[in-house]
Amino acid sequence: MDYPPSRCPDMPTPPTASPRKTPRHGVARAISKLGLGSRTQAARWVSEGRVRVNGALVHDAEFPVRSGTDRIAIDGQEAAIPQRIVLMLNKPRGLVTTVKDEHGRGTVYQCLAGAGLPWLAPVGRLDKASEGLLLFSNDPAWAASITDPAIGPEKTYHVQIDRLPDGCLLQRLEAGVVVDGERLAAKRARCLRTGERHAWLEIVLAEGRNRQIRRLLAAVEISVLRLIRVAIGRLMLGDLPKSRWRMLNPQETDSLRPHPPRRAAAHAPRPRAAPPRSAAGRSPHRPPGRHG
Repeated sequence: MDYPPSRCPDMPTPPTASPRKTPRHGVARAISKLGLGSRTQAARWVSEGRVRVNGALVHDAEFPVRSGTDRIAIDGQEAAIPQRIVLMLNKPRGLVTTVKDEHGRGTVYQCLAGAGLPWLAPVGRLDKASEGLLLFSNDPAWAASITDPAIGPEKTYHVQIDRLPDGCLLQRLEAGVVVDGERLAAKRARCLRTGERHAWLEIVLAEGRNRQIRRLLAAVEISVLRLIRVAIGRLMLGDLPKSRWRMLNPQETDSLRPHPPRRAAAHAPRPRAAPPRSAAGRSPHRPPGRHG
């Protein structure tokens, strides 16, 4: 006789709803939220019969569990939140920010291979043609706070463009443009150096959107020759060699902690005064001299 998944004899009965409706997630998602592995990995562990909920074996990756209430065990060991790990990689051009690429392209995990690291996920992304500072962490909640456009730190980029800029161009980048119904803008933009035909700009973003800088510059008919992320908040790429990584110390991780939402003042009923401006704007990274 076939049983529906929730009534199979060797599976626990799904927990009944509590009066206060404790948040519930599928067991695979709950494992990934603990930072023990990706959701895909967790689903595979479930299918392999390695996961129990409240002592009973489960076979369904979507079996509902209550956060902070139900006990999850993997290979007989109770799942617990591991110590947070954060590392920074100087991503080279040509690698995609994913675990496995369906087109067979090289991924950023090639730079971490053989190091014996636990499961780590990228914190945000850099596209294939972009370079520079990319974070990894095993703490999904912390990673979400870093990429949150309202409370996450600013991201600073050095961008080589195919023309010489003027003041009007920089003002236009800060004023923003609308592309396919989406407003794209730099929080700050300035010229770092110029050559005969090319220039390096420093562009600071308050939030990261898909290929935002490339789309913004393309809208004003400028091509990007190189794009390097050089800082996230106060954390700088510095002299970390290409394709190399290092662990962040507690002070560096703490420097990335979320700050009050940037849009909070816009929603206040009657703000008494505008918040003070940050004294930011200095370049954290010297642009490569041979590419100006």
